[in-house]
Amino acid sequence: MTINKNDIEQMEKLARVQFATTLPGPKPICLVGTRSSKGQANLAPFSSVTHLGSNPILLGMLSRPDTVNRHTLRNIIETKCWTLNHVTAEIVEQAHQCSARYSHDESEFQATGLTESTHPETSAPFVAESPIRMALSLEDILDIPTNNTKLIIGRVQFVEIPDDALTSDGRIDISSSLASTALDTYFSITQHCQLPYAKP
Repeated sequence: MTINKNDIEQMEKLARVQFATTLPGPKPICLVGTRSSKGQANLAPFSSVTHLGSNPILLGMLSRPDTVNRHTLRNIIETKCWTLNHVTAEIVEQAHQCSARYSHDESEFQATGLTESTHPETSAPFVAESPIRMALSLEDILDIPTNNTKLIIGRVQFVEIPDDALTSDGRIDISSSLASTALDTYFSITQHCQLPYAKP
């Protein structure tokens, strides 16, 4: 089967979104924790988080066009900080529910029963149930004119992980974290192999 540009353009909107977001394969799924300048906590799932650099450690994530009120984007612009919280099987249903369009004055923590956790070094909220959590500060927001999305770039300030999750060579055990495709499909992560550093 070949699906060409015309076929894609003829797809119903939701089907096209599902198709497009499945193309890259499973991607990490994180809950993004933010707080408004008025103190209102917000939690939203993002599957567009990617590594941008290691010194300093920079992570990027895409925000959809702000043609409607994007609480996460607005809060990051206002406060310059946010958290990333890995999603596990134990909280996947609650994390998925966070994608619902709650009003700006309603907390997804309260709506889904997830536990809000705070840290003195950031105003952004963490998900207490998440085993891998990190705090970021805003470095830049880049506009992508082609589709009016925005690449939000953050610098990792600190990371919270279980004591036994860090290996001697710097890897983090992410076997309990989930990945996702489309808008509603989640995958467990199983390590296939670990190969030596490639040289010519």
